[in-house]
Amino acid sequence: MNFWVPVVFGTFKLLVLGTGMFLAIKSHYDGEKKDKEKEKAKEIEAP
Repeated sequence: MNFWVPVVFGTFKLLVLGTGMFLAIKSHYDGEKKDKEKEKAKEIEAP
């Protein structure tokens, strides 16, 4: 019975960390894309 406790908590920990890493990377790339779009909009408005 005690064997399952670390297995369940370990699995939960990996799921939470994996989800967090995925969202952090996704947020980083989405922010980069948004910044590039802003720069293009400024270039179009400038001339």
